[in-house]
Amino acid sequence: MSLVRGGVVAAGVFFLTSAVSFAAAPPACDSDNGGLKLPPGFCAQVVADGLGAARHAVVAPNGDLYVALMDGGVVGLHDGDGDGRFEVKEKFGTVSATGIALRNGYLWVAHPTVIERYKMTPGQLKPSGEAEVVVDGLPTEHEHRDKGLTFDGKGSFFINVGSPSNACQSKDRQQGIVGQDPCPILELHGGVWRFDETKLHQKQADGEKYVTGLRQEPAIAWHDGAVYITMNSRDQMDTLWPGKFDSTENAMRPAEPMYRGVKGSNFGWPYCYFDYGQQKLLLNPEYGGDGKTVGRCSAFALPVATFPAHWAPVDMIFYSSVKSAYAFPEHYREGAFIAFHGSWNRAPLPQEPANVTFQPFAHGKPAGKYEIFASGFAGKDPLMNPSDALARADGVAEAPDGTLFITESQKGKVWHVFYTGKK
Repeated sequence: MSLVRGGVVAAGVFFLTSAVSFAAAPPACDSDNGGLKLPPGFCAQVVADGLGAARHAVVAPNGDLYVALMDGGVVGLHDGDGDGRFEVKEKFGTVSATGIALRNGYLWVAHPTVIERYKMTPGQLKPSGEAEVVVDGLPTEHEHRDKGLTFDGKGSFFINVGSPSNACQSKDRQQGIVGQDPCPILELHGGVWRFDETKLHQKQADGEKYVTGLRQEPAIAWHDGAVYITMNSRDQMDTLWPGKFDSTENAMRPAEPMYRGVKGSNFGWPYCYFDYGQQKLLLNPEYGGDGKTVGRCSAFALPVATFPAHWAPVDMIFYSSVKSAYAFPEHYREGAFIAFHGSWNRAPLPQEPANVTFQPFAHGKPAGKYEIFASGFAGKDPLMNPSDALARADGVAEAPDGTLFITESQKGKVWHVFYTGKK
């Protein structure tokens, strides 16, 4: 099996092995697209619901879907009657999971402190054996511990190790506390680590810190010879530094940046943040910043694209060049789909609801402004409290036929998005 990514019934259910059967049936989209707002020509069907806190997902060659659950384990989904909906559900594992991938006959799952893989048996939805431990002993701090997972196709895989801090203060998220300099958190956190995909029972020290200077970044994807990261930027500029920043500046300034990471890249956290309005990398107030000063930030790598403050990126995939009846138009080829979970830190302004955004690429680089591809997750406007949202996007996965799955973490709903050309 090649790289694919970017109620429970009894074990041992056999599923179809042909990807053709998955692509053959025409879409039966919901009349309201399951509550989503999509571009003209697209439609969506709710294919699963009530899964729990659904995070990243991956589609098998035959169309079965595997969804990582933040509240524990993985659920395998299968459409047994051909109606497009997943009525067969097989849950396995118990530990919180975010990253997930299919690679060379194994299902890989990224937990907060452990990376595991399951040997998959052809014709069987649920793995019959126990998980193999690929990496364990990862940092145990609770904040920003969720792991994304991606492969370079050359024998290595990459995971993020988030920073258990907002801006590396000696007392985290306390008003007026300056940042530690140098930041000791960066030794074991704040970057993306590379590991050997052929070895079991690795420790963090067996891996290589590939890039550094990141806060939290489960939205990672290998593409065109580099690891791309869309990062969750800092919070609470106004409450931690009153007099320097007001609530509107906190709500608007710290962009969610997309980076192209090559070995040795340093993106500047915790010393700097990227200002969305000024489109500059500026000093954080914990390190003497005033919303204008660049200072040491001129030494760090810049983002290749930026998104509004506090959108909270959770997952990212690059769309392939697959050709099929329901594949997306040429405009989407090689571009990035990003699942944004939505904000919590914009009060007293309304919160930014979840969305799935598309960032066009051309000739290996971002080309033009981002486009909101899917919205309507919150179910209300304005959204003042994020917990009131009906849904919060957490995962995107491309199917073998070029269609797209979207997961969300409030109730565990899954949408299947098609391009039909009908407007």
